[in-house]
Amino acid sequence: MTDQHKHQRPPSGFNRRAFLKGSGAAATALAGGTGLVQAEEATTKIVGPDLKPITLNVNGKDHKVQAEPRTTLLEVLRLQLDLTGAKPVCTHGSSGASTVWVEGKPVEAATTLALDCVGKKIRTVESLGGDKIDPVPTAFVHHDAMQCGFCTPGFVVAVRAFLDKNPQASEAEIRAGLNGNLCRCGTYANVIQAALEVVQGGKNG
Repeated sequence: MTDQHKHQRPPSGFNRRAFLKGSGAAATALAGGTGLVQAEEATTKIVGPDLKPITLNVNGKDHKVQAEPRTTLLEVLRLQLDLTGAKPVCTHGSSGASTVWVEGKPVEAATTLALDCVGKKIRTVESLGGDKIDPVPTAFVHHDAMQCGFCTPGFVVAVRAFLDKNPQASEAEIRAGLNGNLCRCGTYANVIQAALEVVQGGKNG
């Protein structure tokens, strides 16, 4: 190969004119986006950063609490309402230990902002107790489905929520449905048996 061929570069499909043209289009798009952001900010009500009085409906009752914009639902439940069933195992929602219902859907209270729950119906594991105990916690006792117990309330809520939607679930379906909850003690087999007891006993209605 000659020196002349060594220094010849293949066409790259890139040229200065196209680059400058593209940069101009991008800048125009960004300017437009900035305008949209500014318009949205002008219509968005800014809350905080101080404590704000709010009312949360928890287990069928309204509660007046104080929350900053960063306050999680889990912090309000545990520290202000003394509902300690949901547990602070993690801050990223991967353990399932802080599972509660919001508007009938299971969510991680540790990753849910309290301000976002205003006007919504919240249920905690405590709602399954009382004079008429739900069959799910009863089955957990029958099958000794806990060791340290820290994950147990989250599992109970998860099982109850799953069986509400899947009352005739198979073992495989239950295993798949509960894969968002972790137990460091490894009592998964007992949890599954407890869920199956509720299904087979017809007590989950």
